[in-house]
Amino acid sequence: MKTKDFWYQLPQEYIAQEPVEPRDSARLMVLNRKNNSVEHKIFRDITQYLEPGDLLVVNNSKVLPARLVGTKVPTGAVCELLLLRQVKGDTWECLAKPGKRMQPGTQVSFGDGSLTAVVDETLEDGNKYVTFKYDTATLYEKLDEFGKMPLPPYITKQLEDQSQYQTVYAKELGSAAAPTAGLHFTTRLMDEIRAMGVNIAEVTLHVGLGTFRPVKEDDVTQHKMHSEWYTVSPETAKLIMDTKAAGHRVIAVGTTSCRTLEAAWAKYGCICPCSGDTEIFIYPGVELGCIDGLITNFHLPESTLIMLVSAFYGYEKTMEAYRVAVEEKYRFFSFGDAMLIL
Repeated sequence: MKTKDFWYQLPQEYIAQEPVEPRDSARLMVLNRKNNSVEHKIFRDITQYLEPGDLLVVNNSKVLPARLVGTKVPTGAVCELLLLRQVKGDTWECLAKPGKRMQPGTQVSFGDGSLTAVVDETLEDGNKYVTFKYDTATLYEKLDEFGKMPLPPYITKQLEDQSQYQTVYAKELGSAAAPTAGLHFTTRLMDEIRAMGVNIAEVTLHVGLGTFRPVKEDDVTQHKMHSEWYTVSPETAKLIMDTKAAGHRVIAVGTTSCRTLEAAWAKYGCICPCSGDTEIFIYPGVELGCIDGLITNFHLPESTLIMLVSAFYGYEKTMEAYRVAVEEKYRFFSFGDAMLIL
């Protein structure tokens, strides 16, 4: 397939700039794979489509306030670092702006100067290896003090409350972007779901900014995915396999949970306790072995995420669903509305 096959027209005003309140009041498009029905609901109505014995799998990765704005030493020029992943110790791979002016040896100071950084190396893709120095026990404390949430570039409004870009179940620090399908869940809704006899299991996949990078190759199959670290605990692995053995549904909350499960399934032929890096790329023609349902937001045109949805739901039906979403004026992208595919 061609990358251009996944293009659709989206009016700028449909790109959500902030989340709705409460979280579970977002709209929900419900897509049934068996009878091809399309329903328009509110996210909290998701309980109508869940059954006792079902399993929701969520990504508990927590977003780092990883966007740091500082000044070069000694010039005072303003520059920015975005932490992407930990390389070793206090050395991180970062996106730097302006990248060409931040060559190896460049020193940067943040806030009151109690956090500094030195650029060690420039990588082939332009990213930097950067080593941080600080006066606290952990770098994370300094990120809480000086860092900002790394919102996607299409969101131009700054958040008043940074927790709006975290899921209510986020706990494992390490993501450069939120697993956004999970943003629709409230603690109350999750309690209601559990009370129905629906189980909720956690995996961890630390989301990299490669998630938002456009596919540049004309031929979809030539695209190389970014690498992301994931882990599946023994408890989660057992719950997934028990659910499948009992004939119940495993429903991935978000594309990151989906990629975690399908990466493990593709590697082991089942879900077992595991961890590592994955570059799995799911697009039409790639068979999914684990999930029976998917909760996800509406994604960018020509993105790897809309390709993943198309692999699960079918290309033609996915593009038609997006056409309907535009027609019905759904809100798109990270802070937008959701779809449930069963």
